[in-house]
Amino acid sequence: MNRTKGSRTRESRSEGSRTRSEGGRSEGGRSEESRSEENRAGSEGAARPRADARTGVRRASAFLARRSLKAHRRAWGAVFAATTAAAALIGAFALVVGSLLLAQPPVERYAGADAVVAADQKVTYTAKPWGSKPKTTTTYLPERVRLDRSVVAKAAAAHGVAKAVADDSVPVTVGGEGGAASGLGRSWAAAALAPYRLTDGHPPRSAAEVVIDSALSAATGSGTGDHVTLQVDGAPRPYTVSGVVGTGHRGGSPAVFLTERHLTALAGHPGTVDAVGIVAEPGVSADALRASLEEALPDRARGDREVRVLTGPERGQAEHPDALGARGELLPLLASITGTVFMVALLVIATPLSQAVHQRSGELALLRAVGATPRQLRSAVGREVSRVAGAAAVLGGLGAVPLGLLMRSLLTTDPLPLPMPVWLPFAAAATAASLVALAARPVSVLAARSITGLRPAAALGAARAPEPSEPGRVRTVAGAVLAMAGVSAAGAATAQGGQAAAVAASGAATSLIIAVALLGPWIARVAMRVLGTPVRRVGGVSGFLAAKSAAAHNRRLGAAITPIVLVVAFVCVQLAAGSTLERAADRQAGAALRADLVVTGPAAGLPAGAARAVRGAPGVAAATGVLRSGVVLAHREMGDPKLDRFPVLGVTADQLSGTLDPRITAGDPADLTGRGTVAVGEDRAADLGVGIGDPVELRLGDGTEVRLRVVALYERALGLGEFMLPREALAGHVSALRDQRILIRSTDGTAASATAASVRRALAPYTGVRVRPATADDIRIAPSSSDQDNAMVIIGVGVIGGFALLAVISTLSLITVGRRPEFRLLRMVGAGRRQVRRMLVLETGLVAVAGLAIGTLVAAVPLVAFAVSTTGSVPYLPPAQYGVLALAVTVAAGAGTLWPGSSGGRFVLGRRR
Repeated sequence: MNRTKGSRTRESRSEGSRTRSEGGRSEGGRSEESRSEENRAGSEGAARPRADARTGVRRASAFLARRSLKAHRRAWGAVFAATTAAAALIGAFALVVGSLLLAQPPVERYAGADAVVAADQKVTYTAKPWGSKPKTTTTYLPERVRLDRSVVAKAAAAHGVAKAVADDSVPVTVGGEGGAASGLGRSWAAAALAPYRLTDGHPPRSAAEVVIDSALSAATGSGTGDHVTLQVDGAPRPYTVSGVVGTGHRGGSPAVFLTERHLTALAGHPGTVDAVGIVAEPGVSADALRASLEEALPDRARGDREVRVLTGPERGQAEHPDALGARGELLPLLASITGTVFMVALLVIATPLSQAVHQRSGELALLRAVGATPRQLRSAVGREVSRVAGAAAVLGGLGAVPLGLLMRSLLTTDPLPLPMPVWLPFAAAATAASLVALAARPVSVLAARSITGLRPAAALGAARAPEPSEPGRVRTVAGAVLAMAGVSAAGAATAQGGQAAAVAASGAATSLIIAVALLGPWIARVAMRVLGTPVRRVGGVSGFLAAKSAAAHNRRLGAAITPIVLVVAFVCVQLAAGSTLERAADRQAGAALRADLVVTGPAAGLPAGAARAVRGAPGVAAATGVLRSGVVLAHREMGDPKLDRFPVLGVTADQLSGTLDPRITAGDPADLTGRGTVAVGEDRAADLGVGIGDPVELRLGDGTEVRLRVVALYERALGLGEFMLPREALAGHVSALRDQRILIRSTDGTAASATAASVRRALAPYTGVRVRPATADDIRIAPSSSDQDNAMVIIGVGVIGGFALLAVISTLSLITVGRRPEFRLLRMVGAGRRQVRRMLVLETGLVAVAGLAIGTLVAAVPLVAFAVSTTGSVPYLPPAQYGVLALAVTVAAGAGTLWPGSSGGRFVLGRRR
C-alpha cells in the first residue's frame, strides 16, 4: 500500500511538472500584442493609485481648510486686515512711481511747433569699478544748455521744414498803470510756435514797441497804445504796446514780444540760442521730420553737447530744461521709500500670519498624530492663507487706487505734472495684489513647517506640550548676524559723509529692524527682566498675573513687541534724519549771516545794476549780490561712478566778509575772484582729498567742464553749500544772470532802519524790489522746508506709519483672541473681572513701553552714526513729534489688546465659571 501511495505521489508530481511546463510554453508562445496590452494595463493600474492619492490629498486639504476658516474667523480676520492694508500701500506706491516715470514737462511755448531742436541736458561720466567692466552714469544739468546759432540755418535747410525759428527768452518785469507782473521776453517770430494770435494792434516794428499777451494786459491794466516799462538787466525802460495777443494754450509764464534784433541784444548771448522751433511743411509726418532733421544737423552742437530733435510730448523738455532733473532726484527717494514699504509690508504680513498659524500648532499636531500627512497639512494651511490673502489682496488692490491718487496729489512736481493713463491704476492694483498673494502662502507654510514635519508620535507630544519660549537655532543665528551687520554699518557710516553715510545708516536701520523681528523672544525675555519687577510692584495681583503671563510666553510677547519696534524705529529714523539736518543747517546759516538787511525782487530776479546802486547808498558798509546756480561733481563711490548735483552760491569776494562768515579754516576768501577759483567745504575737501592750491574738476550748470583752484576751505557747508564760486565764474553758464538776493551790512547795525530807507531811495527806479531784515533763509543753500519735503514726510511717515500702526492693532488683536481660553481659566480659578482687565492694561503698558524703548534704541544706532558723520552733533527729534508717536503707539496697543479682550467681555470676563 505504501508503494502504491508513493507511486501515485510520483505520478502526481510528474503530472504537475508537465502541466507547469506546458503552461510555461503556452505563456512563452503568447503574442507580443498580448504582452503589451497587459503592460499597459499594469501601468494604468499603477497610475490610478497615484492619481487617487493626489485627489485624496486635495480633498482632505480642502476639507481641513474649509473647516478651519469657519472655526478661526477672528484670527483670519486680523490677517485679512493686515494683508488688505499691505496690498493697498504697495499698490499706491506703485501707482505714484509709475506716474512719475511717465511724467513729461507740459508743452506750452511750443504747442504750435511740429518739432523742437535743443541741446541735450544730460551729462555722463564713465569709470571702471573695481574688478568689473566700465560703467556709465547720467544726470541732468540744472541750467539751460544753448545751441550755436548756426543750427538755425541748418535746420531750415532740412527736407520737409517750412520754417525754423530761433527762440530765445529773457525774464522781464512789466510795469503799467495797473501794477507790475513778471513775464518772459521773446522775439515776435517765436509767437508762431505757441501759437499766439493778434487780437488787437500790430506786431512790434521797432526797439521801442512790444506786444503783450492778454494775461499781462489784464495784470498791468495796459492795452494797445499804452505805455509800459520793461525791466530786464538794468533800470526799467519805457515801451509802447503795439498790440495784444491771445493764445490757445494755458499755463506758462506770460509773454512779452519784441523785435528779434532787440531781444538778441537783451539776451546777451548773440552767438547762441535757447532752442529752434520747427514748423513742418503740410503732409510731413513727425517721424519723417525727425529723420530729416537728424540727418541735416551736426552730431555735436557745442563742445560735447549733443543736438536733440524733440517731437510730441518731448517738446516740453526744451521749455523746462531742469524738469527731468527734478524727477531724477525725486525718483530715487521714492524708490527707496517704496523698498522700505515692501520690507515693512512683508514683516507686517508675516507677523500675524505666523501668529495665526502658531496659535493652531496644537490643532495641527493633533491632526498629524491621527494620521494627516505633512503634505495634507501644508496644503490645508496654504489653501486657507491663499483664500484669505487672495480676497484681501483684491480688496487692497482696489483700495490702492484712491490712496495712490491722494499721495499723487501731495507731490508738487511743477513744472512736471504727473500723468494718469487709464491702464496705470489697474496695473498698480494688479501688481500689489499679485505680490501680496504670492508672498503670503510661503510665509504660512514656513510657519507651519515645525509642526507638520513631525512624526505622528512626536506630534502627539507636541500637541500637549507648551509653546517653546526660545526661537530656533537658525533664527537665532540669523538675527545675531543681522544685528552685528547693522551695528557694523552704523560704524561705517560714522567714517563716511554725505550720501554714503545716509545709505550706510539706512542699511543699518533695516538690518536692526529685521534682527529684532528674528530675536523677538530673546528681546522679550530681557524686557521682562527689566520691566517685570516694576509691574509686579505697581499692579498687585494683576501685576503678578501680567508679569507671570509675559514671562511664560516670551515668543508671544516678542510677536507683540515686534510691530511696535518697527513703527517706532521707522518713524524716528525718517523724522529725526530730516530734523537733524534742518537744525544743523539753520544753525550754520544763522551763524554765517552778517548782513542785517536783504533786498528781494520779482520772480524774474534782480538786475545787475541793483547791487551797484545799493553799494552807493548812504549807510551801506557792504552789499553782496547772491547768484544761485548748480554744479555737477563726477567722482567714485565704492568704485562706482557717481554724478552728484550740488546747489552753489555765486558771491562777490570783496564784499563777502561784511555779509557772510562761512568760518574759513584755511586760505583767504578774498582770493575768490576770476573764473578759475573755488572755495570748498572742509568735509567735501577731505572726501576729494584736496587742499589749498589743489585743482577741483566740476561741471557748471550748463555742462561746461572747468578746472578750478581751491583758494579757501570753510566749515559751514550745510548752510552755505559744498562749493562757493565767484559770481563772474557762473556768469555765462546760467539760464538768466539775475541775483536772487542782495545782502546788505549797514555801517551801524543799530541804524538799520535808516539804512533801509536810503536803500529804498537808491532802488526807486527799479520795479518790484523790497527791503527787509535779513534772515538765515536768505542765505541757506536750500530752503528750510518746501512743499515737496512736507509731502515726502506725509507719505513716508504718515502713510507708512499709519500702516504700521494698523499692523500693531491687528497683531495684538490676534494674540488677544488666541488668549481667550487663558482668560476663562483665570476666571474659573477665582480671578475677578477687574483683576483680569487690569492685567490686560498692565500688559498693554508693558508692551508699549518695551516697544518704544527698543524701537528708540534701534533708531538711535544709525541716527547717531548719521548725525555724527554729517553734522558733527547728536541726532535731534522735536519732543512734540516723539510725544505724538508715543501716544499713537500706546493707543494702538490699547486698541489691539483691550478692545478684543473686552469686546467679548460679557462672554469671557463676565462670568466666573
